[in-house]
Parts: sequence; C-alpha cells; structure tokens
Amino acid sequence: MTTNGTAGTASPDAADVQKELIVFLEAKTNQPIAPDQDIFAEGLATSLFAMELVVHLETVHGIEIEGPDLRLANFSTVEKMVALTLRLKGAGGAESRD
Repeated sequence: MTTNGTAGTASPDAADVQKELIVFLEAKTNQPIAPDQDIFAEGLATSLFAMELVVHLETVHGIEIEGPDLRLANFSTVEKMVALTLRLKGAGGAESRD
C-alpha cells in the first residue's frame, strides 16, 4: 500500500517507508544510502541529526517515538528505522525489542 506522506493516511508497507527514508537521507547527506548502511558509524549523521530523524518520522508517518524507542540504535540504518516505523504504526508504541 502506498502513502502520500501525510500523517493519518493508510499504513505504508516496508518498501514505501524505505524509499521515502532513503530519499530523505540522501537529500540531507548528499550521499547514496544503502538500507543496511550505518549512517552514524560512517559519519554521515550525528546524534543531533537523530533528533531531526525522529521529527521527520513522526511528522511523515504519524507516529510517536518516545521512551525506550528513542535509542540511537533504532536510527542507525534505514532498515532499523523502517522496522521501528512499521512497528509503531501497527502496535501503537509497544516497547522496543532491540
């Protein structure tokens, strides 16, 4: 299922979220981003940028990221951000299992 990027729309699938995140990250870093690439370990992002990622995900996908989900590990790769986003869309904010 696709989404138009507006909070409150039908839940996107993993491919939609992944594509949207890669476009966002590539625009911010001016670098190609692979789904399994650790953007923090490779110096493409900082902990301050992690907060921008939180705001971006919350705004675009209509989720709330709080408590145990606000760990840098949840934002290190596109794959992890996709998993977090889909889990929060479907589970209503259950605790992180990472």
